[in-house]
Formats: sequence, structure tokens, C-alpha cells
Amino acid sequence: MPIYEYKCRGCGRQFEALALKATTPTCPGCSSGDLERLLSVPAVKSEGTHALAMKAAKRRDSKQAAENNRAQREYELHHNN
Repeated sequence: MPIYEYKCRGCGRQFEALALKATTPTCPGCSSGDLERLLSVPAVKSEGTHALAMKAAKRRDSKQAAENNRAQREYELHHNN
């Protein structure tokens, strides 16, 4: 069974669905059958894409660490008295 990507023309939601030849999926958001099948782009892995993914992950992790540190400082300020 192939997996296709769809966009609902009614609500604009994008989703993936397993589709048989004889069946047409419906939108999980609004149950509309008015769907546009989108062109699926295969994932490409290379040194360049890996480097970009690692850079994005480091930014995400750095931001999360800063938020965790701020939350810890706030907790200590309010609960250590």
C-alpha cells in the first residue's frame, strides 16, 4: 500500500494516508473528500544535509538548555526562602 501526501481543499490541512486504488481517503480534520494529492519529495541524506541537521539540533538543544536553566533559577529564587 502506497503512502500519499494530501492537502484538503476545504480546511487546508496537509496529511499522509495509506491509499488503495479503489479508495479515496478523507481529511482527518474536517472529513472532506475534496483532496489534492501532493508531490512527495524523497528524503535525501548527504554530508551537507547531515551538517545542517546537526546545526539545527544544536541550536534547538542550546535553546532548550537556556530555558531549563532559566526555569531552574526562577524555581530556586521562589522556593529557597
